[in-house]
Amino acid sequence: MSTLSVELNGDAVHSIRAPARFETTGPFAVSLENAGRSTHVHLHFDDDLDRVASVDETNHFVDDESTRHVHVSVGDVAEPVRGKLKIVTGYGSETQYVDLRIEPREDTGPDEVAVDEALAKPPERPPELPPSQRAANAVDRLIERGGVPGAIAAFLALAAGVSVALALDSAVVTAAVVAVLAVSLGAALLAVW
Repeated sequence: MSTLSVELNGDAVHSIRAPARFETTGPFAVSLENAGRSTHVHLHFDDDLDRVASVDETNHFVDDESTRHVHVSVGDVAEPVRGKLKIVTGYGSETQYVDLRIEPREDTGPDEVAVDEALAKPPERPPELPPSQRAANAVDRLIERGGVPGAIAAFLALAAGVSVALALDSAVVTAAVVAVLAVSLGAALLAVW
């Protein structure tokens, strides 16, 4: 996006310094660069430009030694449009005009996106691993993630649970041990996979 730079309060209070001419092919910004005390700026397009260019607000407050960017919307034009941008400060005490020319945008053709035909086919998936290989991969991930102490503790808990269930010879204790082991095994498998 092109930018029209305007210096305010550079030479004196309410002074305006802007280029004599500005040309664009689309939306642009007016950069109000204040070199002094805070000021109000009024922007106005003459009748020819007002048909194709617009700003949300015409009056702008610019703080002390700061810059304010004003976005100018520009409609599509079939042929060049010329006119003047009027810049006013100090409630009319200073005025400057910029000869503005809006050129038609270059026709870049239709917005087309080239798509590689290989993207139209679903990706090839590697063959499914046999259960023995998946188990070996799970053990490798368990070791990589530092889960060996947890696996040893789970194995010892399993052995202790089975020993208690066999020693008490109780169906309730055996069922409880089996349920705890099933949940533990399921959690371990989810953590590894």
